[in-house]
Amino acid sequence: MAAAPAVAHAASAPGDTTGRLLVTVKAPSPGKAQASAVHAIAASAGARSAAVTVPQLRLAALAPAKGASLAALARRLRADPRVASVRPERRFTLRYVPSDPAFTAPERGEAGTTVEWWAARENLTAAWDLARGDGAKVAVIDTGVDGAHPELAGKIIASADFDDTLGDGPPTVDEDGHGTHVASLACAQHDNGAGIAGAGLGCGLLIAKSDLSEGSVAQALIWAADNGAEAINMSFGTDGRFAAAPAIVQALQYAAGKGAVLVAAAADDPVQEQGDPANVLQPTNSGSDINQNFGLSVTAASAQDKRATFAGRGTQVSMAAYGTYGPGGQTGLLGAFPAQTTNLERGDAAKKIDPCRCRTTLNGDNRYAYLPGTSMSAPQVAAVAALMRHLNPDLPPTDVVRILKQTASRPPDVAWTPELGWGILDAGAAVAAARSVDAHAPSSQLQHPKVTGRSILLRWRGADDAVAGVVASGIDHFEIWRALPGRAARKIKTTRAHSMRLRGRHGGRYSFYTIAVDHAGNREPPPARADASVRVARR
Repeated sequence: MAAAPAVAHAASAPGDTTGRLLVTVKAPSPGKAQASAVHAIAASAGARSAAVTVPQLRLAALAPAKGASLAALARRLRADPRVASVRPERRFTLRYVPSDPAFTAPERGEAGTTVEWWAARENLTAAWDLARGDGAKVAVIDTGVDGAHPELAGKIIASADFDDTLGDGPPTVDEDGHGTHVASLACAQHDNGAGIAGAGLGCGLLIAKSDLSEGSVAQALIWAADNGAEAINMSFGTDGRFAAAPAIVQALQYAAGKGAVLVAAAADDPVQEQGDPANVLQPTNSGSDINQNFGLSVTAASAQDKRATFAGRGTQVSMAAYGTYGPGGQTGLLGAFPAQTTNLERGDAAKKIDPCRCRTTLNGDNRYAYLPGTSMSAPQVAAVAALMRHLNPDLPPTDVVRILKQTASRPPDVAWTPELGWGILDAGAAVAAARSVDAHAPSSQLQHPKVTGRSILLRWRGADDAVAGVVASGIDHFEIWRALPGRAARKIKTTRAHSMRLRGRHGGRYSFYTIAVDHAGNREPPPARADASVRVARR
C-alpha cells in the first residue's frame, strides 16, 4: 500500500500569475553563449529583466519594462524568430489543507503523525483540489446527531425521525453518540478552527434517525433517496443468520434507482459473513467481480495498511478505508461526539458492553471521541462517493462504485483480496477518474438549409459542453438524418465535417436534423422534431 504522501503542489488558477513571461529560446548558434542570446532577445523586445532560470531547458523569465504591457511584450517576443515559445508564468500553490486543528495537532503516541492522519493517507487533499463538495448530499442513517455541535451546525440540510423508541429525542439529538461520530467523519465542518474536516469537506447532511429496525431503515432509505441523497451511509448490520428482509432489498433498489451510491459497513468481527445490508450490496463470492457494483461493503484498515484485527473479511468485502490507527497511536479515529454523556460511555451490562472510555479533548473542547470500527470507515467512502456524484452528476452510481474499486490503493499487480477487497480508499485518484469520465451527451443544431435549384446546402454546429469540472471528450462525428413526408427519418451520412451538399427532387419536401456523438460514445438524443425543413422548387 502507498505510504503517506509528501506535501504536493498543484498549479494555481490561471489568474494567479507572477507578472513575468516564461520564454523558451531556440538553440543559439554554435559558439554563442545561451545567456548572451537571452539578453539579446530581451533587449530587442524591451524586457526589463532577463534571467536564465533553467538553462537545460533554454528557459528564461522576462518582465516588461516599468509601465509597459505584458501582452505587448508577449507579442514582440512571439514575433522574434529566435523564440520558441512564450506563456505567462503562473505561481504554484500548496494543495488545499483545511485549517482545522486535527491537521496539525500531533497524534498521541506517534511522533510526526497528526490526529487526522487518515486524510492524507487516503489522498483526500488531492480530491479536495478537484471537488470541494459544496452542495453534495450525504445521508446518514444512524442514531441521530448532536445538531448543536460546531462540526455539524449548519451542515444539516434536512432531518427525519424514524426512531419509535419511547423517550428518544429528535434527529438533532444523539443519545448514543455513534451517529454524531459517523456524520462528522463524512461531513464535519472544515476551516472552522475546530476539530476535524469531514471526508466530503463541504458536503451537507441528510440525517435519518433510526431505531435500526428493518421497517425504520426501509423508511429512512426511501426518505433519503426522495430528498436527493447522492450517497447513503449505513454503519450498521446484522449477523447474517437470516436473509435480508424484502423491504430492505426493495428500499435499497429504490434508493439506487434514484441515483444514490449505497455504502454499508462490513462486520466489526473478523468473519466472512458481513450481514445485511452489506451482503445485499456485495453478495457472497461477488467481491472480486468488478462488475458487481450495486453498492459497497466497506471493511476497516489500520494505519499499517492491514485489515484491522476486528474487521470483516472475505468475499462480501468490496474495499476498505481506515478505521483505526492501531499499534502506536490512539485506538480509533477522532470524530465529533455529543456534549452529554452518551450510551456508548455508559455501556450495557446486560449486553456485556463495556463503557467506551472514548471521549477526549481537542483544543479545550471535550466534544470529541476516538472510536474504532468499520462504522468509521464507511462514511469516508460514502462522502467521497458523494463528491464524485456531485462533480459528475451524469455518472451513474454503478460507475462511481466501479471507479472507487479500481482506484483504491493496493500493491502492484494485486486486484481484489479477501483482507481489504479492492484496496484502501484513494480519494484523489477516485475523484480525478470521475472528473475524466464524460457521460454527458453533446449537442448539435442544423442551420436553415440553403436551396439553389435542386442543390441543398446543409450546415450545422455542435458543442460538447460537459458539466463544470468534468473534462469533455469532444465531438467525434455527426450523423445527418433526413425524412420525407409521411416517412420515418433515416441516417444519410456520418461525417466529421460541418457541412454537406446534396441534390433533391424538383418539388420534393425534406426535413433534416443532426445527431452529435462524442469520443466517449455519448449520443445526442434525437430531437422531438426536425431542425429544419425545405422544399425544392418545381421545374
